[in-house]
Amino acid sequence: MSKKDREGMSKRDMIRARRRADEARARIFWIVGTVLIVAAAAFFFIYPQLKPVAAVQPAPTIDARPRVDRNSTGDPNAPVKMVEFSDFQCPYCKRFWQDTEAQVIDAYVKTGKVLFTYRSAGNWVSNNIGQGGVESQNAAMAAYCAADQNKFWEMHDALFTNAIGEDAGSFTSRRLQLIAQGIGLDVDAFKSCFSSNKYKDQVTKDFNDAMAAGIQGTPFFVITYTVNGQTQTATVNGAQPFSAFQTELDKALAAVGK
Repeated sequence: MSKKDREGMSKRDMIRARRRADEARARIFWIVGTVLIVAAAAFFFIYPQLKPVAAVQPAPTIDARPRVDRNSTGDPNAPVKMVEFSDFQCPYCKRFWQDTEAQVIDAYVKTGKVLFTYRSAGNWVSNNIGQGGVESQNAAMAAYCAADQNKFWEMHDALFTNAIGEDAGSFTSRRLQLIAQGIGLDVDAFKSCFSSNKYKDQVTKDFNDAMAAGIQGTPFFVITYTVNGQTQTATVNGAQPFSAFQTELDKALAAVGK
């Protein structure tokens, strides 16, 4: 506004003009801010869908586990029960799977002496170390969804095979769908189960039971058996060699007279 224009305006007119100018600037700032917020939100939601997904590797061929019932394998009436509290992102859990699990199954599960059950304790990491929570929970829910199609253990093996690091993109929803496809699941049914959080409460219960059992880290194994009507418990902490499991399982079997 020129000096001549200002001189020809009343004080009231000048106030109104300044107010209109301020309102116009405010509208511009609001529009620009809104555009930036919308662009940021779009990037946040769209980029994960465009980000490349790490290639999915096929799981190694593993001998069929005996008498599978969802996340358990073995005779449900076996005198000794062993529960593994584990995490599909945990490197030590993967080591147990690679080095020791098959030996335990061959020596004790296939012979009807032990019922072996896998349960999730991935939240232990996030609650106690501050790492590894979301994708651990995703993987556990995916395994339970696979159990709905009688492929818990196939998913179990595929998840360990495709773990690439803690919350590093191993078990995003997109990659889990590719893993599910790779083991022959009905992907639409799997997606429906996973996206509905059908097994979120089960995963939380697994974690709470692990804490109640005194978990110190993953993997953590709880062995139970009954002697004279009393439940006895032993634990194995960590990815111990097969001999450590032999010691505890043989002790339990001796106690029950097997």
